[in-house]
Amino acid sequence: MQMSIEIQEQFRGPPRSGNGGYVTGVIAGLLMEGKRAPDAAEVTLRAPVPLDRALSVNGDNACIRVMDDETLIAEALRTSLILEVPEPATFEEAQSARDASASLRVSEHRAFKGQRRVGIHPVCFCCGAELAADAGLHVYAAPIPARRQVAAAWIAPEAYSNPDGTLPEAIVCTALDCPGQFAWLAEGKRTGMLGRMTPCIKQSVRAGEQCVVIGWTMGNEGRKHFAGTALFNERRELCAYAKAVWIGRKN
Repeated sequence: MQMSIEIQEQFRGPPRSGNGGYVTGVIAGLLMEGKRAPDAAEVTLRAPVPLDRALSVNGDNACIRVMDDETLIAEALRTSLILEVPEPATFEEAQSARDASASLRVSEHRAFKGQRRVGIHPVCFCCGAELAADAGLHVYAAPIPARRQVAAAWIAPEAYSNPDGTLPEAIVCTALDCPGQFAWLAEGKRTGMLGRMTPCIKQSVRAGEQCVVIGWTMGNEGRKHFAGTALFNERRELCAYAKAVWIGRKN
């Protein structure tokens, strides 16, 4: 396999690099070719993902590497993942908790020269509250203490759907990204960047559905913080899930 990919600026997480979930979804799609869970691709992000420039992809149908000139950006391996997914909050529970989401919290940001901005990641394609309604996913995960999870009431956006009304897998993977970090935030622990994500798609997600995206913590090993995330459709069917490793401080 020899080709190139480009992550456009609209799919950023931090202001100047790609959203980890979206990048994972793009790279995983090169390996998985529509395969369903428990088949998966383990994507390890090695460096911030440059925006709006061609990145080379090399490898085979078992392993690929993404390079920016001589810099290794990401590696992906075929694998499988079976994850114990908790019972999700209802759409109504998640919607009621929405205002407590860290996505909507105003604070000072070093990434914006100390300016007071909205959310943990103000312009993130997944959770950014400062984006226009049609320019991001707006997955606002908030704590649901009774269930020991965070949950987001999310309307799958038609703006990013395929011609058949389903969402591309890269969009689904994006929605599975930030709730993992927010699960750790709910426990008072701020992690750093996404280091690895292993997403599994069980079934397609249709645009316009009232979905619930949840996140929960799965322990840590030093700076490695493990989290699970899952996406359910309006019939409460499990559509996708992922295991992520966030790199942060020792606790």
